[in-house]
Amino acid sequence: GVEVGPQPQGVARADVLNKMRKIIKHGLDFVQLFNEGKEFPPCTIEVFKIIERVDYPRNKNGEIIAIIHPKLQDQDWQPLKNGDPLFLTLDGEVIPYQGNCTVYPTFINEAAYYEKKQAFVKTEKIKLTAKHLRSSVS
Repeated sequence: GVEVGPQPQGVARADVLNKMRKIIKHGLDFVQLFNEGKEFPPCTIEVFKIIERVDYPRNKNGEIIAIIHPKLQDQDWQPLKNGDPLFLTLDGEVIPYQGNCTVYPTFINEAAYYEKKQAFVKTEKIKLTAKHLRSSVS
């Protein structure tokens, strides 16, 4: 599957649809070239690996007691370092990120994840290396 976003639920956006079409076209082009026997050289690519799903701060009754801090909102895939603002309580208290390494949050404050008790997902940036690739079918 291919998911291109962010995009609110039930909303069709032309820019997002065009990005999805472009990605699908590149995928189909790759399959065609691979099936024709083209050899692809080794490569390295940076990707984001999910390491933890983070819930909103809650009280003993399970009610959300803080919201995403304004400085974190709309900062998907941007580095989040120890001490950076994470949540803002309804009383105005800043809850900072406390971590021993930089992470890259995504799906920040997505409406579809409220019921799943997920404020955002922490990811780490890693490098994947692929050897050359060539179809064995002639």
